[in-house]
Amino acid sequence: MGNVLRIARKEFAGFFSSPTAFIFLGAFLAVILFIFFWVETFFARNIADVRPLFEWMPLLLIFLVAAITMRMWSEERRTGTLEFLLATPVKSYQFVLGKFLACLGLVAVALLLTLPLPLTVSFLGPLDWGPVLGGYLATLFLAAAYGAIGLFVSARSPNQIVSLILTTVVCGFFYLLGSDALTGLFGNRVSEFLQLLGSGSRFDSITRGVIDLRDLYYYLSLVGVFLTLNVFALEWLRWAGNPTNATHRRWGLITGLFAANFLAANLWLAPLGGVRADVTEGNVYSISEATRGYLAQLREPMLIRGYFSAQTHPLLAPLVPRLRDLLEEYAVAGEGRLRVEFIDPREHPELEREANEKYGIKPVPFQFASKYQSSVVNSYFDILIQYGDQHQVLDFQDLIEVKAQSQNDLSVDLGNPEYDLTQAIKKVLYAYQSAGNLFGNIPYPVRFKGYISGNEKLPEVLQTLRQDLDTVLNELQRESGGKLTVDIRDPDADGGALAQQIESEFGFRPMAASLLDSNTFWFYMTLEGGERIIQVPLPEEFKKAGLERSLNAALKRFSQGFLKTVALHTPPATPSLPQFGMMGGGGKRFNLLRDTLAEEHNVITADLKDGQVPLDADLLLLAAPETLDEKQLFAVDQFLMRGGTVVMATAPFTVDTQQALAAKPHSSGLKDWLAHQGLVFEEQMVLDPQNAAFPIPVDRNIGGFVVQETQLVDYPYFVDIRSDGMPQDNGITAGLNQVTLTWASPITVDAQKNEKREVTPLLESSEQSWTSDSLNIQPDFRAHGQLGFPVGENPGRQLLGVAVEGRFDSFFKNKPSPLMAAEEEPDAAKEESAAGTQKNEAQSEEKPEPVIARVIERSPESARIILFGSNSFLSDEMLDLAAAGLGTRYLKPVELAENAIDWSLEDRGLLAIRGRAQFSRTLYPLEREAQVFWEYLNYGLALLGLLLVWLFRRRANRQAQQRYAEILSETR
Repeated sequence: MGNVLRIARKEFAGFFSSPTAFIFLGAFLAVILFIFFWVETFFARNIADVRPLFEWMPLLLIFLVAAITMRMWSEERRTGTLEFLLATPVKSYQFVLGKFLACLGLVAVALLLTLPLPLTVSFLGPLDWGPVLGGYLATLFLAAAYGAIGLFVSARSPNQIVSLILTTVVCGFFYLLGSDALTGLFGNRVSEFLQLLGSGSRFDSITRGVIDLRDLYYYLSLVGVFLTLNVFALEWLRWAGNPTNATHRRWGLITGLFAANFLAANLWLAPLGGVRADVTEGNVYSISEATRGYLAQLREPMLIRGYFSAQTHPLLAPLVPRLRDLLEEYAVAGEGRLRVEFIDPREHPELEREANEKYGIKPVPFQFASKYQSSVVNSYFDILIQYGDQHQVLDFQDLIEVKAQSQNDLSVDLGNPEYDLTQAIKKVLYAYQSAGNLFGNIPYPVRFKGYISGNEKLPEVLQTLRQDLDTVLNELQRESGGKLTVDIRDPDADGGALAQQIESEFGFRPMAASLLDSNTFWFYMTLEGGERIIQVPLPEEFKKAGLERSLNAALKRFSQGFLKTVALHTPPATPSLPQFGMMGGGGKRFNLLRDTLAEEHNVITADLKDGQVPLDADLLLLAAPETLDEKQLFAVDQFLMRGGTVVMATAPFTVDTQQALAAKPHSSGLKDWLAHQGLVFEEQMVLDPQNAAFPIPVDRNIGGFVVQETQLVDYPYFVDIRSDGMPQDNGITAGLNQVTLTWASPITVDAQKNEKREVTPLLESSEQSWTSDSLNIQPDFRAHGQLGFPVGENPGRQLLGVAVEGRFDSFFKNKPSPLMAAEEEPDAAKEESAAGTQKNEAQSEEKPEPVIARVIERSPESARIILFGSNSFLSDEMLDLAAAGLGTRYLKPVELAENAIDWSLEDRGLLAIRGRAQFSRTLYPLEREAQVFWEYLNYGLALLGLLLVWLFRRRANRQAQQRYAEILSETR
């Protein structure tokens, strides 16, 4: 080993004995920085990663390593020193290893000089260091493979230029094997085989942040094969001119055996899918424990079938092997309960017909153009998840993320495939289980408590309901297998002690059959299980079927095996007025929010006009509510009093972007109700220099003529909230390091009213933000500079999102229920009503259902309010505008809403997986001048590093000369 290191040091020093090494290193750094900032447009990508640094590395290394190795043996042969080296007692393999280590050391120096790039990027955004470390490791292994090839070629060629060209050709051949240009000519199977042989495709796998032993060994096998051939080539030169003998044949046999074993080990390692390490932050490419938990709930075989055509779009083809690998990991995690299949529908007509007719899976026409032709290919890129009689289909739009670099440059990659697959598995699993045993997925005993008066106090309709309640509870107890216990008591018994207790604990008050009825009674129901208490509402119609629905809906909230139901309230659409040329359907639309939530939950529309939230709702989401009346407000209030969660996106202002950009006051009807709960909106909007871009109409004056143009400008009303403005240890914001709130208003929390509640700030603007009560939201860049608006005098963080959990008092406490009949009507109205009643008696003999006066005055501890201070940030229009500014779909606000729902419904599984998304690492906002500064800073750091290397080698050379002079003097 000593000889190897001495040879390596000598060769390494020889690189720097002339300016050649510095020229190569300088050219390499210049090309790297040019590609990173100019070709790949780092700042335009707006992603905090160094992927452009490594995307070109397999190509750049070909020329760098070829230039380094071209002189290694060729120069020895040209100068005639090779014969002298072969005549020394040093073994041939020691020379080979020494020169190999010297080449690898020079590549390591070149890579070391690129470290300023990831370091500076880490200051510009939340960089995931896992793929960076994987990229550098992959580069070293790839350089080792190229170096071994270059050394072998140099040993076989006496000319440096010929060696350079041949090394470039051989290394380029290995790179070409797995490139898209070649694999696009074949089907999936052949393409995947070629990618296993390609040096570039293996490299891409590691730079994602997944260090697979099979990929690393692939490079080691190339190193082993070509270094073995290099040793054999030197021995062949040693024998030059001698006749072939047994030793020569033995050397050839041993060399062949070594090379064959190096290559064969790739086949032995191929089936070992678990020999890998996911070094990404959050283990993005590994099956999470949450996914394994859902798979553990499988009671019957589940089928996941991938429909992938052999010929597909070139941008989609590289994604197929990654989906195959991921699905195979699902099969392993399923422990025999999950079967995974991959088919090409063109090769299986019967399965293609089944896919078309039964599952609605059809080929998609993809149009693409290459430098040879423009064509259309109809191909499949779908995944079917089937469990029992339930199924879910994921197509290419569900699985990929598209980033537009420019009008003609698209980047396509998988989004968060584990989240998409696990979400679909959960949906079919829970949908199938919903038809089964209600108590099968409730992990703990549940107790029904009824606070019900005796029959003599109950109205007639409730006496019948009381009998139906006993019947329904008996049926549920039989189905529960002992998990359900029943406790029904009269609060007025035993001196009314129980009545005082439930009034204090739950806010229950005696009911009345009408507003003026002095006879009161009790009819309240709760379910208790684990640490949760859920209040069971009375059905809208006092019948057995309605009672069963209420109890089943409450029991499902304890279960882990049912899809949760979200009641979504949005503003009504603009009415159609054809006579004025108005077709209707305008106003804020939330279709993307609704469709995204429907992928994971049952979403129902709730207009709340009957004064009640739908009985089967587990959560109420109010998106930009408008002028809620008293009945609608009562529905929201009583849902919270029953221990529910109310998520609200509202603010005192709304903005019209259809024509001129203008803000106006907005009344949600929630102002007094929120103030009663200790949450107050300030009549202002927040502006923040840390903001997102917005395509906005800007007036330009041309010689007195005003031209209106649309420009993409930084817009302070689009508050860009980063990781420092949201708690990362909270489930609602976990995994989100950025979200944009549009035209947001600050929230003030009344500390006195919320003293005994848990208050969690969710979203805060930056420390440089300020507020304004102006309705003029059109920027004026001539008057106010680059921001376009005057800066406030008291900048500071503003609270824009908050979660409050605990006991709440009803807004309608000590007030009559809005659902009750009004005071007695005037005489004329009464006579008119009586006449109408007599007329209708002949048409119907049915009596209207009585309205029961029921106001729950206090909520349990599990009640929650989650409030976001923006009317528009969840709307389709704002999401489209954000997408236009970023060049890709922008779904962070929707993900925030999904997180809030999953956290509230205690569905931690998908919440954890969603936080593993890898497309959330955006750059901090920078001005153009700052971008130029960081760009040239990297050029300066690279030059400084190169200068330090030169000074170090100059000092080392000087020390070597001094040492040589000392040796000469001692010899004399």
